[in-house]
Amino acid sequence: MGVAAELVEALGELGIREAFSIQELAVPIALDGRDIIGQARTGMGKTYAFGIPLLDRVFDSADVEELDGTPRALVVVPTRELAVQVGEDLARAASRTPLRLATIYGGRPYEEQIEALSGGIDVVVGTPGRLIDLHQRGDLRLDKSAILVLDEADEMLDMGFLPDVEKLWAAVPGSVQTMLFSATMPGQILTLARAKMRQPLHIRAESADAPATHTTTRQVVFKSHRMDKPEVLARILQAEGRGRTIIFTRTKRTAAEVAEDLGRRGFAVGAVHGDLSQGAREKSLDAFRAGDVDILVATDVAARGIDVEDVTHVVNYQTPDDPMTYVHRIGRTGRAGHSGTAVTLVGYDELHKWQLIDTDLQLGQPNPPEWFSTSPELYQSLTIPESAAERVGPARKVHGARPAGDTRDKRDNPSRGRRRR
Repeated sequence: MGVAAELVEALGELGIREAFSIQELAVPIALDGRDIIGQARTGMGKTYAFGIPLLDRVFDSADVEELDGTPRALVVVPTRELAVQVGEDLARAASRTPLRLATIYGGRPYEEQIEALSGGIDVVVGTPGRLIDLHQRGDLRLDKSAILVLDEADEMLDMGFLPDVEKLWAAVPGSVQTMLFSATMPGQILTLARAKMRQPLHIRAESADAPATHTTTRQVVFKSHRMDKPEVLARILQAEGRGRTIIFTRTKRTAAEVAEDLGRRGFAVGAVHGDLSQGAREKSLDAFRAGDVDILVATDVAARGIDVEDVTHVVNYQTPDDPMTYVHRIGRTGRAGHSGTAVTLVGYDELHKWQLIDTDLQLGQPNPPEWFSTSPELYQSLTIPESAAERVGPARKVHGARPAGDTRDKRDNPSRGRRRR
């Protein structure tokens, strides 16, 4: 495709030798400096679809100013976790080049990020709030940026970041090449693109009538009584062939409770939710990626940006609030051609919510069956051995365990745990 040899060699070392469809379509066009709107479902290679041409152009392009320590490219993402993931992916791809990258997001000290910027940075990946803060303080210069990427634009819209995105867009030169990538394209995103971008080419890596969910993901849906869900979940986690698993809850409190319950049952589990400090969340994610824990309990916002290819199962412990949240959740498995299983436990009070999701996504399961932790159908459908029990071993410590509402990190507060008289 005309990509620099240094980048191709680095990708080869990562085992990446062939492009996904969104990359095959987007990379040659982006290398020419064209504005792009890229659309593909989560897990289908969007990061390198914009990341490879971005790195190539900053590294060796005649129409990008020579590097002088001020950023030439800015990648804006909605969450801290996604910023870390994208930053790591780009750093690996650029490992054979002299490019300097920085990842900037809230929840980390300003000093370390300011120090990195003052030392000279070529590519910045970050979340809107912290990027704006550093720009307004004068620590982040954007006047020489040649490339602007908006990743997961639909999620930024959902999270209310559109005004911040417009501020950042106004801070870069008018000649900037813009690449906007998203799984879906709501009207507000398209309106913003038409107003800001220069004759963008809309690239869609699938047919317009393609299903919203991966065909490689098997979806198992059934009604489950709220009081029986912990027992059902314990059995699901003993299914044959289960590897890394993400369990989604709607609330932070439920995430904490589910993680603690699984820990008491002997499962290796971590938690990621908004009541944890950034340090605790990163510890849990690192443990999940490293395989120290094979179960991650997460809320929707906290889980955005979790990009682990070999997730075999996703469990919706609570029914999501809307169809797109369902798509994002189960999109964490069945990624990049791998097969996966998505299990949804529909509470009796959640049936109406599920039916709206089913209708919108045309899943054909408006009235799921009613199963309990003792139902033979549960064991048969998910290949759970008859020996599955309510516990798998002695109680284990939960990564990220913290009473709901306590956001302190032990590293930041050495006196944590002392009681006052």
